[in-house]
Amino acid sequence: MNTSLFGIISEDIRFKEGLSACMNCGVCTAICPAAEFYDYDPRHICNVLLSRNDSSIEKLLEEETIWNCGQCLSCKTRCPRGNVPGLLIAVLRELAVRTGKFTSTTQGCQQYAVKKTVGDNIINTGYCVHLMHVKPHLHPEQGPVWEWYYHNAESVSERLGANYNKDGAGALRKIPDEDLDEIRRIFEVTGGKSFFETIEKFARDKAEKLNKNMSDTLEYDEFFYHVFVGANQK
Repeated sequence: MNTSLFGIISEDIRFKEGLSACMNCGVCTAICPAAEFYDYDPRHICNVLLSRNDSSIEKLLEEETIWNCGQCLSCKTRCPRGNVPGLLIAVLRELAVRTGKFTSTTQGCQQYAVKKTVGDNIINTGYCVHLMHVKPHLHPEQGPVWEWYYHNAESVSERLGANYNKDGAGALRKIPDEDLDEIRRIFEVTGGKSFFETIEKFARDKAEKLNKNMSDTLEYDEFFYHVFVGANQK
């Protein structure tokens, strides 16, 4: 089994399909929407991986760069050699999480916020996003209309024909326990559960370093709010 960073990356099917013969034409960077707004260069990603240099790859895992990609895969549509820097980014992000390097950056640490919201939402309720999850104090950009709707969701949903948090069919319905159990088994079999546990483990180490409390209850999780707003991780 490969233990070098490049060795691990080279065994991933996304790497095998995403990088074959980069000729440094720069078309991927020219078409990349993220490159227009961030210090992000898809061509640089290809160059680092083609170097097979573990030190350079490790440095990449500890930088904000790999978190700037929007995964739109515009690079795939334009590369004359069929390379897909977006797939390489996906491999690097996963490796950054598995090695704990993701906690070195502000955007990387936000993986904990994603896990704590979308990830836990799926496992606990069966929904990625449900209106009960979009709490006004976390999303002030939604404004007063949303705050009113949030607090009157059940009556409004009933008038609209939804089945808010109730058994049976219909929009916004309560997902049955047996279906939630199946979702959890899927996460376990596919490695999603262990991936979440890895995020939690390294996030906890980072929280201790920053002297931020972590809690199973979102409202009392200081580290969650710290990363949710994009606070500097140093």
